[in-house]
Amino acid sequence: MSQLDLKVILEALQKVLPQEQSCIGLHEPYFIGNEWVYVKECLDTRWVSSVGKFVDNFESSLAKYTGVNRAVAVVNGTAALHICLQLIGVKAGDEVLIPSLTFVATANAVSYCGAIPHFIDSEETTLGIDPKKLGNYLDSIAEIKSEGCCNRKTGRFIKAIIAVHTFGHPVDLDALYQVCEHFQLTLIEDAAESLGSFYKGRHTGNWGKVTALSFNGNKIITTGGGGAILTQDDSLANLAKHMTTTAKLPHRWAFNHDQVSYNYRLPNINAAIGCAQLENLPEILSAKRALAEKYAQIFQQIYGIKFFTEPDYAHSNYWLNTLLLNEDYAAQRNDLLELTNNYGIMTRPAWTLMHKLPMYKDFPRMNLEVAESLESRIINIPSSAFLV
Repeated sequence: MSQLDLKVILEALQKVLPQEQSCIGLHEPYFIGNEWVYVKECLDTRWVSSVGKFVDNFESSLAKYTGVNRAVAVVNGTAALHICLQLIGVKAGDEVLIPSLTFVATANAVSYCGAIPHFIDSEETTLGIDPKKLGNYLDSIAEIKSEGCCNRKTGRFIKAIIAVHTFGHPVDLDALYQVCEHFQLTLIEDAAESLGSFYKGRHTGNWGKVTALSFNGNKIITTGGGGAILTQDDSLANLAKHMTTTAKLPHRWAFNHDQVSYNYRLPNINAAIGCAQLENLPEILSAKRALAEKYAQIFQQIYGIKFFTEPDYAHSNYWLNTLLLNEDYAAQRNDLLELTNNYGIMTRPAWTLMHKLPMYKDFPRMNLEVAESLESRIINIPSSAFLV
C-alpha cells in the first residue's frame, strides 16, 4: 500500500493560512471590540471581583443568545460541569455515561462528585456519542428499577449522560434524548466547545436539563478563564448561583452559609471581556466558517484524508477544524504532526481517550472501537478567526 504524500498536505495548509506568519497557533483569541474599554471601566470603578454589572450583563446576554431561560457565570468550564452534576443530584457511587473521546475535564467533573465515569463510544459522522449503539448497550446491561436505571453488572445506578459537542459539532440530540427518556437518565450537555453551534435551528444547550459552557482562552469567545451553566429552570439557576457563591445567605454584613459549597463565581473583570467578545460573536463565527470552507475546498482534492464537516442537521461553529485520516493511513498521523509543527503550523491530535488514562483505566466501558479509531486519525489544524 502506498503512503500519503505528507508534503502535499503541508502545502495545502500553507495555501490556506497567512504566508506572513512564521508560527501559526491552533486557536487564539480574537479581540476586535470593546475589551479594553470595558476592562478599563472595571479598573476605574474598582468593580473587579465577583459582583458587578458586567457579570449580570454577561449572564443575560448568554441566555438571550443561546435561547435558554437562565445563565450563571462561573470561573471555568470544569466548575460549570461540576455544578451541573450536583444540580441534577449526582452522588458518590452513581455512574455517569460520558464519551471516552473528550477532554479530561468531563471525566474529572464526574470524579469530583465521587461518581463513576462510565465510558461510551462515539460515531464518525458527529465525533460525539452514538445514540443507537448506546441504546443497544444499555439494553444489555441496564435494568429500570423504581429508583432509576441500574447497571446490572456493577449494581450501581446510572444517573446521567453527558453529551459532548466535540470540536463544536452537535451530537444527534433528538436520538440521544430518546435514549435518556427510555432509560430514565438525565441529559447534561457539555457545550464547552459549541457556543454558536445550532442543532436543527436551535442553539446547543436547549436539550440538557443543564448545560456547561467554557470561555477558556482557546474557545470561540474568551473571558480569560470562565464558564457558565445554562438551564431553562429558574430554581436550578438560583441554586447554581447560590452554590457557586459559597452558599452565602443575603445579609448586609453577616457571613452566614447554609451548606458546604464553592467559590466558583466569575469575576466582573473577566465578564467585561466576555461582554465585549459576545458583541462580536457573529463576526467571529462568520470568519471561522469562511476558514472552514477554504479548508474543505482544498482538502477535497487530496486522497487519503478528509476535512471534517458539520452533520447534515447542524450549523456548527467549527471551533477546532479537523482533518481525519483514512484508516489505512492512521500510522502516518504522528509523522504529519511532526512535519506541520516543524514548519510553524501548530497541529495536534485528539485527546488521549479517557479509558487509556491511568486514573480511569479500570472504570466501566462499552466497546469503544470507533472512538479508538477516531483517536488514531484525528488531527486538529489552525482555527483562529483572524486567519481568513
